[in-house]
Order: sequence, then C-alpha cells, then structure tokens
Amino acid sequence: MNSIQSLLVLWHIFRLQAGQRMLGGALLAALTVLSGVALLGLSGWFITATAIAGLSTATALAFNVFGPSAGIRLLALGRTASRYAERMVTHDVTLDVLASLRERLFLGWSAPGAATRLLAHPARLLFRIMADVDALDALYLRVVLPLSVVVFSSVFVALLLGVLNVFTGLGFGLAVLAGAVLPAWVAARQARSLVAERVLQLEEFRRESIDLVSGHIELIMTGTLPAAFARQQSHQTQLAFLETALGRIDAHAAFLHGLVAHALVAAALFSAWWLVDTNLLSVAQAALLVLVVLAASEPFTALRRGALELARTLIAAARLAPRFASVGTSTSPDSPALYNSEPDASDILLTDVSVVHENATAPVLSGLSLRIRAGERVAIIGCSGAGKSSLLNVLAGELPVHSGRYQHPGSALLTQASYIFHDTLAGNLRVADPLATDEKLWQVLGIAGLDADVRAMPDGLETIPGERGAGLSGGQARRLALARLLLRKVPVWLLDEPTEALDTVTADRVMDAIFRAAGTRTLVMATHLYREARHAERLILMRDGSVCVDTRRGEPAFETLLFSLRQD
Repeated sequence: MNSIQSLLVLWHIFRLQAGQRMLGGALLAALTVLSGVALLGLSGWFITATAIAGLSTATALAFNVFGPSAGIRLLALGRTASRYAERMVTHDVTLDVLASLRERLFLGWSAPGAATRLLAHPARLLFRIMADVDALDALYLRVVLPLSVVVFSSVFVALLLGVLNVFTGLGFGLAVLAGAVLPAWVAARQARSLVAERVLQLEEFRRESIDLVSGHIELIMTGTLPAAFARQQSHQTQLAFLETALGRIDAHAAFLHGLVAHALVAAALFSAWWLVDTNLLSVAQAALLVLVVLAASEPFTALRRGALELARTLIAAARLAPRFASVGTSTSPDSPALYNSEPDASDILLTDVSVVHENATAPVLSGLSLRIRAGERVAIIGCSGAGKSSLLNVLAGELPVHSGRYQHPGSALLTQASYIFHDTLAGNLRVADPLATDEKLWQVLGIAGLDADVRAMPDGLETIPGERGAGLSGGQARRLALARLLLRKVPVWLLDEPTEALDTVTADRVMDAIFRAAGTRTLVMATHLYREARHAERLILMRDGSVCVDTRRGEPAFETLLFSLRQD
C-alpha cells in the first residue's frame, strides 16, 4: 500500500466519521480568513473615501458613513465568532476521529499475528499507538484545512478584485494561490527524508531507553552500560541535528512566503497606481485593492507548518493504514479456510492444521486434527514444548494458522503470564466486563478463591495492586486473572495451567468452583498437573506438535495418562 492509498484509507475513515462536521469546520475557517480580508479592505476603502469626501462640505454631507461602519463592526464581530466556532468544530472533529482511529487500531491488531512482530519491541508498539495516531491529526487540521482556506481565499480575492477589474482580480487570485502553495510544496519535499529519518531515530531512541531502564542490571553485569549510554547520546545528537535541519527548512519556507507576500503587495501598489492613473479605479478603490492583497497572505503560515507535518503524516499513514483497512475484513484468499457449513458451529474443529512461528524452521503444530464438541471438558497434556500453549493460542485466535481448516467459537484465554494493570482491582476485573456490578465482581472473586483476600484489604475492590500486580503475591495475581476470565461471556474457556502458584488445597477448591461455574461452556486446559487434569472428561496427549493419544474417562489409557502426571 503506497502513500496515496494509505492517505485515501485514512481520508475515507475521516469522511465517514465526521464528513459534514469537517466541511463545516473548513467553511468556518474560510469565513474567518475571508472576514479578515474583507475587514481590512473595507476599512482601508472607508478611511480613504472618508478623507476624500471631507475635502468639500457637499461631499462630506452626502457621504454615507453608517453603512460602511456597520459593515466593519459586523466583519470584526463575525471574524471573532467564526474563529471561535472554527476552533471548536475542527478540534472536536479531530479528537473524535483520533479516538475512533485508536479503536480501529486495536481491532486491527487484535487479528491473529497482526502485532506479533511489534510485540518483540514494545516501544515500537507504543510508538504506533500514541505518536503515529497523534501524527494523523495533521491530515485535517494542518494539511487539508489550511489548503482549503488558501483556495477559498484566492477565489475570494479573484472575485472581489474582479468586480473592480477582471484581469486584476484573476491575476492576483492566481498569484495568491501559487505564492502560497509552491513554497509549501518545496518545503514538504525537502523535509520528507529528514522527517523520515527523525521518526526512525526517535523510535530507536525510545526503544533503547526502555531497554536501558528495564535491563540496566544485565548491562552493568556484562559491562556494556557505557556502550548503551553512548548509543543514547548518538541518537540525541542525531535528533538535534535533524531538528536544526528541519528548522532551517521552515525558516527558508517562511522567508519565501514573506517574499511572496511583499511581492504581492508591491504588485498591488503598482497595479493600483496604474489603474488610478488610467482612471480605471478611484483612490478609495485602489486602497481596497492593496489592503485586500495584503490580508490575503494570512493563511500562508498555517500552510507552511502543514507542509512540514505532511511527511510525518504520510509515514504514520503508511504504517497504520493496513491495520485500519483490515478491520472488519474476512480472511485473505491465501489464508487457511474457515469451516462455515458445520452442523454445530459451537464445536471446536481443526483439520490438518499447521502453525509455524515467524523465523522458525520447524512447525510448532504439524498436521493436527482435532474435534472438541460443545460442553466438553478437555485437558491437553504433554511435556514442555509439545505445543500445548500454541494449541490454546490457535483456539483463542491469537496465533495464525499456516495451513489447514479450522473452526472455533468465541473464547477467552487465561495465559501463563496474565497482565495486571496499574488500576484498582475492580478496574482490572471490568476490563472483561465494563458493566459488571460489584456483586458480580465478588461472585467471580469467590469462584477464583480470592474474595477473602480482597475483603481483608483496607480498600477492598478499590485496592490498587501496583504496576504489573507488584502488590499481589503470585497466587493472588493468578486468581485475579482467573476471575477476570470468568467475567467473559463466551462459549469456550481456555486455561493454560490455571492453578500454577497455588497450594494444593486452594487449587482443588478453585478447580471445583471453575468447573461448576462453567455450566454448559466448553472448557479446554493445558496442564501437567494431576490436580487439574482429574477434573477433565477427556485427555489429549501431545508430542512434537501433534496429537498422539486421545482418550476419554472410562478408557484404560485415560487412567494411565492421568496418574502419570505430577501430583502436586
């Protein structure tokens, strides 16, 4: 997807989200500038005409001062009101669309494998979510809006001066448009490579800053801390150089726009003199011509700044547009096929499924075929590296399938390392169900065996556990994550070693409660513990990414596999 296609994707989103409000904001911005142009022109004409009228008593008495003075007051008040309304409308549109873009971005990255590469570098993922989305506000506020204002302004100048003299109006209208756009276009071309380099340097600087903070102990122990500081200093030096270069381009563009504005005024003065000398204009009309041209250069500054922002917007658009475009789309033609005509869509069905991790030489799942009917309780067992967690990730839709056919209904996954947010316990739970009542929260905490611990805390549900659950023990954090999963309204629960870090008594109580709470849901868990697997009615033994034994309760192989598992 090239830059133009990326911008079209984003513009389509902007237009669908707030097309009419965007048009209204552009009209208000144009009205503000046009009011300023008309105000300055009318004021100059009025002052000049009044001075000429005062040369004799007859003309002074006949001259109507009320109409022009009322027009000046109207334009002054209208300019202020339209400026305020324009800021309100355009910023409301921008913030509204950015919020929608962030939502679309999260949806786009929720697709299997969409953020896998970025997750290896969390700083880059954060940069995409924050800085890249923020850069998109320039598309409307700093590029489209100033450009539309320049077009409106040049047309207005052409029409207004065209009333005085057709050729003068047409010439100055085109001159204003060209004088505004050409220096901005030159600045945008010059800044593009520098902005791209600045984006990369800033992203690397943030990534290495996070690595430096999170891995400073390892850097000290290996003696590589000075080298890390040197890399940071190098990035800072390069960023300072790029900022200086961009500032120089901005200064050059400002000089060109200033030169154009002065040239336009000089041309207006010469035209006014010639038209007055040839009796084609009055002196008052000549003053109007000069001041209108002078005021027409007001939008130049905003357009110049937008030109420098354009390169950053193009880069952000190229990065994010594929994710926005993927929201709501079906699987691509070359992706593994989904079953869509099964008699029972609530069953889990995999046929000859293979999964290969990025940059891996061997598949983590190979030719796997499996059917789990709705409501079954299944334990996936096997040694470390057999593919248990990978299978759960496939069932959860978190891991893309390389080949084969698959069907899985909506599910919730409890991973081995669940994230605890720096929020209240209630806030952490309501990530799964924002509308859950306190009563419901206590209910799932009871199922997870954490209610007594939370009641013992001074703030109860309003307790803030700290960054990454620092204020909770490993077992408490595990049970909090489990309680959060229990709030998900999905037909399948996927549990990856659900009672890890719990003592035997607590684990047995929690597992009993989970299986009771599951009701008619399908429950699939990966485990190597007897205390977890004994609750299942079906055991699946995996080895080297394939199913080698599939047995049900009551069969001899079931008991053999069950008692081969770790007892504690």
